[in-house]
Amino acid sequence: MRVFVAMDIPEAVRARLRDFLAGLPKTPGARWVRPESMHLTLKFIGEVKPEAVEVIESALRSAPMPSAVAVRFRGTGYFPRESRPSVLWAGVEASERLPELAASIDRSCQAAGIGGETRAYSPHLTLARFKSPEGLDRLRKEITRIGAVEFGAAQIGEFHLFQSVLKSTGAEYTRLATFAAAGAPKGHS
Repeated sequence: MRVFVAMDIPEAVRARLRDFLAGLPKTPGARWVRPESMHLTLKFIGEVKPEAVEVIESALRSAPMPSAVAVRFRGTGYFPRESRPSVLWAGVEASERLPELAASIDRSCQAAGIGGETRAYSPHLTLARFKSPEGLDRLRKEITRIGAVEFGAAQIGEFHLFQSVLKSTGAEYTRLATFAAAGAPKGHS
């Protein structure tokens, strides 16, 4: 099974992302992410045997989240670069607690036998993946015309272990476990 660790984003942020995406031009070379599927990834783990999930859950319980993390969603950009993008993303700004949490999760997973991250943590929300450059010029021009976009802010007080099932209609996610910040009730972000 394919798993990852992420934070959910608030519905108000999803609604603003949905409105933003609805205003962009058709881009035949893009595969758009449904706003209801967007999440803030903390660690992608990948394929594991089902029996490994309990070990991963136990390891994640040792990744401390002392308090909620203040997060602001704003702006857009491209990976690896605007001239030849493979991904369009929405930016994420947060206190140092977010990269510290991602590093703590990575260390906890390494202790459970999961490989460590080789790249620096770069928080973002994936909006689209590009399979060809068809329609990109028009899309880039429209995003430039729109300018800086604010999608909202939140205090996020929990993270989750998710299972990802890839389907022809897009990935389908199921929460396997929830880990709340100290003092935060589970189920509330």
